[in-house]
Amino acid sequence: MPFEYARNLTGRRRTRHGNRQLGLWLAFNAGAANAGGFLAVQQYTSHMTGIVSSMADNLVLGATDLALGGLGALLSFLFGAMCSTIMINISRRRHMHSQYALPLALEAVLLLGFGVLGAQMMAVPGLFVPLTVMLLCFIMGLQNAMVTKLSNSEVRTTHVTGTVTDIGIELGKLIYINRLQRPGEEPVRANRERLLINSLLVCCFFIGGVSGAFGFKYFGFLATVPLAGALLFFALVPMWDDLHLSWTLWRRKR
Repeated sequence: MPFEYARNLTGRRRTRHGNRQLGLWLAFNAGAANAGGFLAVQQYTSHMTGIVSSMADNLVLGATDLALGGLGALLSFLFGAMCSTIMINISRRRHMHSQYALPLALEAVLLLGFGVLGAQMMAVPGLFVPLTVMLLCFIMGLQNAMVTKLSNSEVRTTHVTGTVTDIGIELGKLIYINRLQRPGEEPVRANRERLLINSLLVCCFFIGGVSGAFGFKYFGFLATVPLAGALLFFALVPMWDDLHLSWTLWRRKR
């Protein structure tokens, strides 16, 4: 059932399988938004390493306006992560089913607004690039904090540096030959499950990037609408559960 699948992805009760399934979807989404955003503004927005490095370069080169633009992008990512954390913690205190769905719904609404209004925003050339970069950075921070909290930092979806590092670690363990092993010493063993999920996350990010670039090239800003629609569907099921529960409790009190 599609609704049960969505509930398992974004509902309050978490499983490792559900966390990883959601992580794969969100890695695809991040790759698509990152690649499509690059075609729109010639800048990647999912990882802060390059943005902070460009801030330093531009500051030294005297390009203060570009350095300030990088600072705006960094702060937007930070505020997105803060917003996601606040929403999750408030929902947890109230024992809501949608504690992880609410940040996802906000992300979907922002993506939808960007897709629908992106063409009109281009009419303001001086503001289009910085606003787009800040919006996409906010979305990436929002998503990254949400999936980090629900998976207890096991899954990250908006950048692949750490994920590729983990793949390299597990591959190193996989080809390691356990020689000269001392008594009582644990042999080196690769975590094949971790290797598989990290490899899938990188693949989903890449496939999402190809899809996002293709969609933006041929459909423009409207290419983000299907992404927003899928995220909104995943988020609406736990939100509906909360509404239904609230309605039931209200009826009983009457």
